[in-house]
Amino acid sequence: MTKPFSQACENNKRPILAHLQNVFKAGSTVLEIGSRTAQHVTFFAGMMPSVRWQPTDIAENMPILVEALAEGKHANVTPPVMLDVTMNPWPLDAMVTDTFDGVFSANTLHIMPTSAVECFFAGVGKALAANGRLCVYGPFKYNGAFTTQSNADFDAALKAQYPMSGIRDFEWVDALAQAQGLSLVSDFAMPANNQMLVWQRG
Repeated sequence: MTKPFSQACENNKRPILAHLQNVFKAGSTVLEIGSRTAQHVTFFAGMMPSVRWQPTDIAENMPILVEALAEGKHANVTPPVMLDVTMNPWPLDAMVTDTFDGVFSANTLHIMPTSAVECFFAGVGKALAANGRLCVYGPFKYNGAFTTQSNADFDAALKAQYPMSGIRDFEWVDALAQAQGLSLVSDFAMPANNQMLVWQRG
C-alpha cells in the first residue's frame, strides 16, 4: 500500500511550525483535529519534543492515520482517537486528557459542513483548558470577500462537490470562538493564500 501523503501538509508544515513554536508552551498537551496522514503531528512532535500531541480524525480516516503513525513513533504522540466534531459529547475520556492546553486544526473548516463548524467550536469550548489556545490554519474570507481569485475558484470547486462546504467568513468563525469565551490574539498571513488564526481562553 502506498504510504499516505499530502503535498499540502508537506508544503505548509514548516511555516505552521514557526508559529506553533511560539503558541504552545513547553509541557503543553495539544489536541489535533483532522490528523489524517499524520504528517503534521509527527513533524511537530519531532520539532517540539516537550509538547504532547493527541492525534484524531473521523472514522473513515482512522486506518490511514493509524498506518501513518505506525511508521514514525514519537514518545510525545499519544495513540490516535476517532473524533467526529459532530459527536456530543466528544470522546475526551478516551484521550490522554479531558482538557487540553491547545487545539490545532489545519485545512478542515472549509471541508466540514457549516453545522459541523459550529460543532467544532462548541467542542473546543469544552476541551480547551483555562488560558488554552486554539490554532486554525486555512483559507478565510474577510468582510465577505475572498483574499484572492484562486481562493474564490477553490471555494466554487468545493461547493460544486459539497454544497455545505466552502471557505468560511472570518467574522463568523470569530463570533463562534467568542461564544466559547475565546479571544483572537493573532491572525497571521501564511503562504498559498492561507491564514493562521490563534484564539486564547481567559
